[in-house]
Amino acid sequence: MSVRRFIAAATPLLAAAALALAVPAQQADATGPSDLPFSGATTVGLHNTYDPAAFPFLAQALDTGTGLIELDAWTDTVTTEWKVSHSNPLGNANNCVSATSPAQLYSGGANKNLETCLDDIRVWLGAHPGSGPLVVKLELKGGFAANRGMGPTELDSLIAAHLGSAVFRPADLLAKPGGGAYATLDDAARAGNWPSRSALAGRVLLDVIPGTVEEQNPFDTLHTDVEYSRHLRDLVAAGQAGKAQVFPVVHGAAAGDPRSAYAETSIRPWFVVFDGDAAAYLGGIDTGWYDSRHYLLVMTDAQNVAPAISATDPTADQAAARAAQLAAAHASIVSSDWRHLPSVQSQVLPRG
Repeated sequence: MSVRRFIAAATPLLAAAALALAVPAQQADATGPSDLPFSGATTVGLHNTYDPAAFPFLAQALDTGTGLIELDAWTDTVTTEWKVSHSNPLGNANNCVSATSPAQLYSGGANKNLETCLDDIRVWLGAHPGSGPLVVKLELKGGFAANRGMGPTELDSLIAAHLGSAVFRPADLLAKPGGGAYATLDDAARAGNWPSRSALAGRVLLDVIPGTVEEQNPFDTLHTDVEYSRHLRDLVAAGQAGKAQVFPVVHGAAAGDPRSAYAETSIRPWFVVFDGDAAAYLGGIDTGWYDSRHYLLVMTDAQNVAPAISATDPTADQAAARAAQLAAAHASIVSSDWRHLPSVQSQVLPRG
């Protein structure tokens, strides 16, 4: 079914609005979802994908065809391990297993460290080379602990060791097709330097947001977004951009350019990924601003946009209509907990 027929079936009002919009210039030559630039498409993502209550095995979440999975990680500075759990900073509570082959992705003991979750992703991608691209959203619940050997450098090393060339890095966005590099991620994004989705098949883009515990900790004065953006800025300045594995994220919906909240102006151009509440974005924020600059915009809690629908088990028509609505509102990724709707999770819609 074509995107237009799908939207029309979902809701006539959304169809009329979507068809009235002009196709962005960056999408003008696209002939299908795989031909869209990565920033010119809208996909659907899953929140807290590592939770065993959601999926017994992480691979089952990937099997839905989802465009985004989320991993919550803690820095256990006693063992120097990155634990994956919603609320236990010293232990694992997740659906990651120690798979070394596709057949092992659906068996074995779970509750492993972050590197094992990344291994599962790598093994799954190896068995599905035409899938994706996949966004892996990392929430560092308590933030980095660089002074105890668990900072951005160590996270980069762990990701590189377990995902390798599958990662679409900041350096890849910076690289100009004809040689040379853009000065900042902002320059590269605004130039439309994102590859097509087909060129990114089988690959992963990781982004990192500050964690809920970190954001509420009055004694934490250096949050993940600032710490990683400084790290990325400094790596590029040192000619070592290729070491960075992660895109820092501006967390929280805000009007205007939300990067203006950073007093340190030199880190602002290193944010091209934004993440916040869908209802807040639709409450009067100019989301076309993100789309016209080819920034990535993750809209979370999609179910809460009025009229609210189930966070976990809406009907397929309800979820599809909501995805179409937020695609028209310039979301790059529509995120919720729609775990049982692979037909929706696997959708790729034109953005805007």
